[in-house]
Amino acid sequence: MSLLIGISLFVDTNAGAQTKKGISKQGKGAIIGGAGGAVIGGLATHSAGGALIGGAIGAGGGYVIGNEARRREEKRKRAARIAWRRAHPHHHYTTTKTTVTKTTTYH
Repeated sequence: MSLLIGISLFVDTNAGAQTKKGISKQGKGAIIGGAGGAVIGGLATHSAGGALIGGAIGAGGGYVIGNEARRREEKRKRAARIAWRRAHPHHHYTTTKTTVTKTTTYH
């Protein structure tokens, strides 16, 4: 039980340290899956060992699910970006523009 409290405090302090970016989808999935797996494992086996094993399996599964959610979101954003580029073919934001100056000589 003290191990689970220690792990939750460690995760909580690390989550607060990442103020700029936040926790990734994989990290959130691992935390939620680990907590849920620990509860289910502890209730099913009535032992701390079962809770640890359930937490480990749940964290792994949650990480995989969070990673798939991240990939799905990136794919959706990429498709939206491609659709916008196809709908606006005259906007070339990826090329660099050069400036040509014309010199005029007066006689």
